Amino acid sequence: MNDWNNFNQNGYATAAQAENELTLKRYVSGVMRKVYGKMALGLLLTAVTAFMVVSSPTVLGLLFSTRATIWILFAIELGLVFYLSARIEKLSTGTATALFYLYSVINGAALAPIFLIYTGASIATTFGITAGTFAVMSISGYITHQDLSKFGSIMMMALVGLILCLVVNWFMHNPMLDLIISCAGVLIFVGLTAWDTQAIKRMSAQADPSMQGKVATMGALTLYLDFINLFIYLLRLFGNRD
Repeated sequence: MNDWNNFNQNGYATAAQAENELTLKRYVSGVMRKVYGKMALGLLLTAVTAFMVVSSPTVLGLLFSTRATIWILFAIELGLVFYLSARIEKLSTGTATALFYLYSVINGAALAPIFLIYTGASIATTFGITAGTFAVMSISGYITHQDLSKFGSIMMMALVGLILCLVVNWFMHNPMLDLIISCAGVLIFVGLTAWDTQAIKRMSAQADPSMQGKVATMGALTLYLDFINLFIYLLRLFGNRD
């Protein structure tokens, strides 16, 4: 009789546990769909803005008449990322999402000159390669059961080194170092895509339902940055210049 009671209790516990796990998986999947949806819209805004800027000689000349403009745009972008990261818990979901889309538009303006540097065909081809690579690595990060935390820490340290090399080569203009930086940039952001996806998935599982929209926005921003940087470094490697 005791064995039968224990069996029933264990059976109910197992069924309840399975139901909870299924509910959690559905919840996380819902958050991740929002992440990818917001990211995709951000990329679309960036592409449309870049195309509109480069299509207007007046706007293009106004934005890039001096080198200081690109630094101003960069400073605004950096400020938005830091502000979102620091204030995400206090901002409303709508405000956080609007700031992310504002960032996407500003970044589109900043990236507009690539249409003057590279051919349209190479930009389109590189975008397709980037999308495929990103999808493979993001799916890998989502489904893997291996903890990528240590791997991610290595990638972050490599990213710091990459930024330092970029600063050095800004003054040196060394073609070989530029090639090494581009190759390293591709490898780093390929790795970061998988790590960030796993981190966002974990964050989604741990977040309070009231934070779902904010988690989705920050996740979208993180993966957006991975995608854009991967695209830029691939374009530097394989893009054909006009």
